[in-house]
Amino acid sequence: MADANISVNKQTVLQLLTSGQETSFLIPEYQRPYSWGEDEIITLFDDLWEFSIERGKSKQNYFLGCIVSYKDNESNARQIIDGQQRLTSLFLLLRAIFFKLETGESKNTDMVDNFIQQIEPALWEKDEMTGKVNRKKMLLKSDVVSDSGNELLRKILETGTVADDSKDNYSKNYRKFLELYNEKSEKDAIAIFDFINTLLKYTILLPIEADNQETALTIFNTLNNRGLPLSDADIFKSYLYKGLDDEGKVDFIQEWKQLEVDTAEAKESIQSLFYYHMFYLRAIDGDEKTTTPGVRKYYLEKGKKRLSVDVVNQLKDSLNLWKVVNGRKPVDGEEWSDNIEIRQVLDCLSSYTNEFWKYPTSIYYMQYRDREDFEVLFLKFLRKLCVMLLTRYLEQPTVSAVKGDIMKLNAEIIRSYCPEFNAGFGSKQTTDELSEEKEKHKKDSLLIKPNKKAERMLLKLVAYLEENQTDLLPESWDIEHIFPQKWDSKYYQLDEALAKDLLEHIGNKIPLENKLNISASNNYFDKKKGKYKDSKIAIAVKFGESALDEWTLEDVRRNDAKICTNLMTLFDKWVNDYTTSTSAENLSEPSEEDKAKIQEFIKKGWVQSI
Repeated sequence: MADANISVNKQTVLQLLTSGQETSFLIPEYQRPYSWGEDEIITLFDDLWEFSIERGKSKQNYFLGCIVSYKDNESNARQIIDGQQRLTSLFLLLRAIFFKLETGESKNTDMVDNFIQQIEPALWEKDEMTGKVNRKKMLLKSDVVSDSGNELLRKILETGTVADDSKDNYSKNYRKFLELYNEKSEKDAIAIFDFINTLLKYTILLPIEADNQETALTIFNTLNNRGLPLSDADIFKSYLYKGLDDEGKVDFIQEWKQLEVDTAEAKESIQSLFYYHMFYLRAIDGDEKTTTPGVRKYYLEKGKKRLSVDVVNQLKDSLNLWKVVNGRKPVDGEEWSDNIEIRQVLDCLSSYTNEFWKYPTSIYYMQYRDREDFEVLFLKFLRKLCVMLLTRYLEQPTVSAVKGDIMKLNAEIIRSYCPEFNAGFGSKQTTDELSEEKEKHKKDSLLIKPNKKAERMLLKLVAYLEENQTDLLPESWDIEHIFPQKWDSKYYQLDEALAKDLLEHIGNKIPLENKLNISASNNYFDKKKGKYKDSKIAIAVKFGESALDEWTLEDVRRNDAKICTNLMTLFDKWVNDYTTSTSAENLSEPSEEDKAKIQEFIKKGWVQSI
């Protein structure tokens, strides 16, 4: 940027917008859609209104922020790189003011005529010969591909009217500006003109104009580093876009638009996909460091070639996994997603206390999804991963309990479709030396009264142990205390301290749909059973069909023991199934197909030679 030509010149709103007569404003196709909502609109209007009242005392200006742009010689327009939300809102506000001035009761007065004459050249092109404006030629145009409201913006600026049933942000915000204007002008007809004057002449913007797109994007990134709300994904989109030819740009914008739609449907974000993919590239690179770099710093690291259109295609490939995880249903084209056991384990993992489960899961999926035996391998891998994460967190409920091992596992996944890693209670070496009996008691105590953050994951596992649970648990459920947390002391004479401890044991809890949980309330067990029978959760139905008339603290203890036995048996089975699933000779070397995939990544410069 040493030789870059940058123009920075403080301007009032009126000065900036009327400068559009020489070079109009363009929101380019790769920008995000207009997203300001009612809260931002009200804040902008109210702040300017309060400032207009106070300005007479302070004689200060109101700073509204920066606008970063560069002049595109081909279109003879200033492409807005940063500040489009603010700039678009100012155009809508001025159009609303102009509409009220032109159609209001006080039209044709000197003040109204004065402001109309000032605002006209801030909205529309002015003919040099006649001095008249052409309302079909706006000074602001939006080409944002993923914004269906571009034509609506044009019509609003041209006509000053919107349909009452329009639900796009342009129309809603324009209507809100009209509403706020009416509200203020009805209360104080004189103050509204002070407001208009303040907006035009005492509200300041800092336009930063570069001589090329690359320089403008660099400024954009720098401002973002200092706290402006721009995502890494938006920056990546800009970097990728500017490196393409015209045909490539059209294709890229369409593909990016579709990616935005697909990620929204998958209940993820492009930002998150870049983040998960960073761990995949780090794993291929053999990077096991526990320090996590910033996403932008990683992809744009000098001398690396980690950001390309090919990477965006990799993000698309990863989306089906998250459609299954977040959508909780099978996905066309992913045969493994019809496997309810896989979806149940993924559902358990989704309740883990942090995101560390996502990295090895997505890496395994990306690396081996094309194998014929992927479904079998994936299930066994996910089950052992589930055991590792749950037991490790129960033993040491901190992020550091798994962080280092997860980073090692990520790299191991690239080396083998059956990577070696330890799972189960005591799999992490400790200095404690306990007898077998004490060791069992320690494990049982971790399961009987688990850490609160691991409770939902554990209850899902318990629920999925039921043979009749042939689908996922409902998406919304609460933890039901079978013996009520608030009991009738006339009916139950209990040691309160002991009772409260036992009530929080895993043996006294089941998952139950929200509405049923509310209606079950603190009723006696015999009354709750009817609610349990109405549940779609097999373990709740089982309790509802129980022959027991009451549920006592002794029943809680018996259920504790049963759950502990079942879970420990399950953990041992899942770990043993995984260990014996693949012969030793297959663990040491990646397949030829996997080697080819790694070499492709190395050749493209995404990762280093390993």
